[in-house]
Amino acid sequence: MFDIFKDSLYSAFIMIFSGDPELWGIVLLSLRCTFQACLLAALIGIPFALFMINRDFPGKRLLLTVFNSLMALPTVVVGLFLYVFISRRGIFGPLDLLYSPAAISIGQFILILPLVVMFAYSALHRLDRRYREAALTLGASAGQAALAVMREARFAMVATLCAAYGRGIAEVGVSMMLGGNIKGFTRTMTTAMALEYDKGEFTLALGLGVVLLLLSFLLNAGIGFFQGRAEA
Repeated sequence: MFDIFKDSLYSAFIMIFSGDPELWGIVLLSLRCTFQACLLAALIGIPFALFMINRDFPGKRLLLTVFNSLMALPTVVVGLFLYVFISRRGIFGPLDLLYSPAAISIGQFILILPLVVMFAYSALHRLDRRYREAALTLGASAGQAALAVMREARFAMVATLCAAYGRGIAEVGVSMMLGGNIKGFTRTMTTAMALEYDKGEFTLALGLGVVLLLLSFLLNAGIGFFQGRAEA
């Protein structure tokens, strides 16, 4: 068994460094889908976190509790609910989203949005409120004061997005249920690894596993670096 693993791992490295089109096509699709999900989550989640920091309103504590709970939302639950909405008989069925890269990005967006909101809220909450008050005192508008706060929290925000990207690219449930694992179209790294393992074909699965581990290492290194800069 060890010899099989060793031979498969050796072949996997050959696939990686030779630029195997199937392997790198899967990797690029995974990177693109998760990037789109992270971008949308950042555009919605970070301003929303900033709004909650600067405003007190009834139900704020309950809303934070809900977002905190959604951080542990199982991927298969997200996949199931989205499937109901975007299937042919669903509300968004006419958009023909099911079994497409767009469906994967939407599912990942829903998964990582609570993480972006809560991590950004936590980072902004640690900032001294005097940053915003000083900007307002100097004649800045509310928008300019918000930008000043965001500049101070920029490293923490990047660390937040690194964590969100890691959460999105490593999930398998949403990608399998909404993407359908279609070869050359919706096959991501995690779904391809699951399929190749079931087939007993370890070379491609190990190759994708090595790339995924490398990405995980780089993302965690990025989180550590930007957290360190934020605390400096």
